[in-house]
Amino acid sequence: MREYIDHKSSLTSLKLFNFFIYGSMVIFTSFFQLYLLDVGMTKLEIGSLMALGPFVSLFANPFWRSWGDRVYNMKRIIILMLIGTVLLLQFVFQANTYPMVYFMMILFFFFQTPIFSHSNSLILGYIQDTSHQFGSFRMWGSIGWAITAIVAGLILDLTGISGVPILFTLLLILAIGAVLFLPPLHRTSHTPTLHLRGFSNILTHRYFLTFILLGVLVSIPNAMNNTFMSLYISEIGGSKWMIGLAVFLSSFFEMGFFMLFDRFVKRRITWLFGCLALVSLLFSLRWLLMAEATLPLEVAAIQVLHCVTFGGFFYVGTQLTMLLIPRPYRATGQAVYTLSWSGIAGVLGAFIGGWLFQSFGAESMYTTGMIFSLIGAAGFTQMWWIIRKHGYELPNTHPEQELDEEPTL
Repeated sequence: MREYIDHKSSLTSLKLFNFFIYGSMVIFTSFFQLYLLDVGMTKLEIGSLMALGPFVSLFANPFWRSWGDRVYNMKRIIILMLIGTVLLLQFVFQANTYPMVYFMMILFFFFQTPIFSHSNSLILGYIQDTSHQFGSFRMWGSIGWAITAIVAGLILDLTGISGVPILFTLLLILAIGAVLFLPPLHRTSHTPTLHLRGFSNILTHRYFLTFILLGVLVSIPNAMNNTFMSLYISEIGGSKWMIGLAVFLSSFFEMGFFMLFDRFVKRRITWLFGCLALVSLLFSLRWLLMAEATLPLEVAAIQVLHCVTFGGFFYVGTQLTMLLIPRPYRATGQAVYTLSWSGIAGVLGAFIGGWLFQSFGAESMYTTGMIFSLIGAAGFTQMWWIIRKHGYELPNTHPEQELDEEPTL
């Protein structure tokens, strides 16, 4: 039997867990690259190292998800992942050869990369059959991400980049403490089943496959920016606090934009493809502005566009996947969609971005990102036009299941 959680202290611990775990990860995603540069790694080496994360996640996520489904104790699984992350992090910072750093980072990513998805499952497990909403708990993650970015930037300006290991470890320990205060939870919310047969059906679905390929193309520049923005700001004279401000601005308006998307975006295929074309154009504008920026404050201000660009791409893409894929295979379709922008694009973005940044500079890296986004915008526009003209019918469905398409945006 699932245990019902009604104690206010338990819910507070769940909010604190989200605050600290997202706060710890902003240290990793925004300041760890500066640490690597400080210890002598090149931008290409940093890119190849960071590319290991999304690559390892392709294997780590199914492993931990399968184990969690067997033991029915998400709290225990997350504690184990957090402890493994903390311990391996110490070995990463103590490693004195490149092969050892790469080996330890592979093990580190194996424990670290599935934490976000499992933290969402943990929230759903505790609030299931209650009046509490997922967003009210997930919001604490966004708050932790934004506030930690600003505070960590100020601290690292005072202590130097050598303070990264201490901050990262401290926040992870606090996250472990918050989980330990949670009461037992032996069952979590049901995870939709992934149908292996669905992969073959999905990969032969030309509209969905084109959507995924264009999505990867648009996501590669975003992965470049996530990996190298802090190095870019530092290279043009920005402080650690300025890096924290850039990260803060990229996430501060995120929740508001999701609410706007919920209200104004119509769940029709033509509308959604039109939105993706517009989002891709905004992405290209964002990368053009980044290529032309000369001041750290300019780079920080441009990150406000992250809320509508990546936020819009994530939201619209998730909705579009539900409409393009037949109901029995939607969980598989969502897995493929997530795999494309977080896994494949993450690996390619880190490698390509590292090579471009190292060989030609940040301006060329962002200009290339602008070109990728423009190609994606053209592709999504063409898909909008084709479906608007010819309509769309779900594959392997009866005629009465055809989507009711709106003729114009």
